[in-house]
Amino acid sequence: MRLMIIGSLEGHISEAGKIALRKGVQVSHVENIAQAMNALRNGKGADLIMIDVKLDVAELITSLETERMSIPVVACGIGTDATAAVQAIKAGAKEYVPLPPNAELIAAVLEAVAEENTSMIADAPAMRRVIEMADQIAPSTATVLITGESGTGKEVMGHYIHQKSNRKDGVFVSLNCAAIPENLLESELFGHEKGAFTGAVARRLGKFEEASGGTLFLDEISEMDISLQAKLLRAIQEKEITRIGSNKPIKVDIRMVATTNRDLEKEVKAGTFREDLFFRLNVINLNLPPLRERRSDIPKMTQFFITKFCEQNGLPEKIISEDAMDKLIHHHWKGNVRELENTIHRAVLISGPKTIEADAILLTGGINVAAIAKSSTDVKTQEREVSAVSSRGSVEMPKVGQTVADMERNLILETLEHCLGNRTHAANILGISIRTLRNKLKQYSDAGIAIPASGE
Repeated sequence: MRLMIIGSLEGHISEAGKIALRKGVQVSHVENIAQAMNALRNGKGADLIMIDVKLDVAELITSLETERMSIPVVACGIGTDATAAVQAIKAGAKEYVPLPPNAELIAAVLEAVAEENTSMIADAPAMRRVIEMADQIAPSTATVLITGESGTGKEVMGHYIHQKSNRKDGVFVSLNCAAIPENLLESELFGHEKGAFTGAVARRLGKFEEASGGTLFLDEISEMDISLQAKLLRAIQEKEITRIGSNKPIKVDIRMVATTNRDLEKEVKAGTFREDLFFRLNVINLNLPPLRERRSDIPKMTQFFITKFCEQNGLPEKIISEDAMDKLIHHHWKGNVRELENTIHRAVLISGPKTIEADAILLTGGINVAAIAKSSTDVKTQEREVSAVSSRGSVEMPKVGQTVADMERNLILETLEHCLGNRTHAANILGISIRTLRNKLKQYSDAGIAIPASGE
């Protein structure tokens, strides 16, 4: 992952950069927005931007949108300046992070953007076969198509292949085709020349040129519009691209790794995916098995996530009871490894000080207030669990006649208050995406319900 920091913030933001570096993030630093835009145009890409809230956040967001650059922005400010935080969020920043930085908070922000973990736990025979194939083909230049259900770890596998390849010293450039608006995706991939469209104030290099000499990872490629697929096919076949607004071909040297959670053969028959592109991508196919087909990996994965989240939250290492582990092993895991990770994160936060018991394993796909209330008969245990989602040590327990929507709203707002308004941290605790959380908060705000400001 690549992080760009804009501004100085009296030296505090450099500490945030050091935290990111310790987590394996590539960090670059510029003093102002103009320098940042120049760097981005010239191929010094970023997966996340952190900017001093005293700078013009709105100007940065507008510049990125005008030049068709899709990069999430996080604003940073000294202390908890609620007004500055609200203004930054309204300008388009995804999050506000108070400084001096908290290592746990920086880690949560980085995790929300990209999980760069190349370690693979593979004791189950189904997964071992995939790893063996990945090890065998990684040194080649062959295009790889990684398939599998959502949450099976396709991006982690992409990083694994890159690290095992002859290009490991080159860059790994990732682009989520589903997350980029259709009108921006072509510019993201191929770049553009000055004047190519309204707002193109300078030449900008795209992901193909950024990734030259390394690996280009296209996530959820099945979401790409079919008209753009033809240009992608040509780029892969000819190993050259043409920037928007130019007729001059540019040679690129990339190894392509793509993913999808759809059946591309069915998409081809439906006319939504080009058959020739499918054959070009599907030179090597690595199909990741769902978690329910590799249950013997669950104990090691669980321990990995326990260690990870205890460390992130400043907690002593916990152990998991046999009953809790049995509950995990026999769950259907519709959300696969991602669901397991969120489940363990919640369990670490709401369990006792030393042991994760079965009643801390909430398997409904989200936090269920009624389950928390019912799971404990002793009041002290119940208070301990509920305190994990409330700074006041209690949440409103379900009442007869209360709707599920009301309970969900109360839980979300209490969790947000517990996290001092930090959306990213609250979403991690709740086990939902930042986008889902923001949509919920917008609904509440539109209904006249007071929402804690970021950083409060």
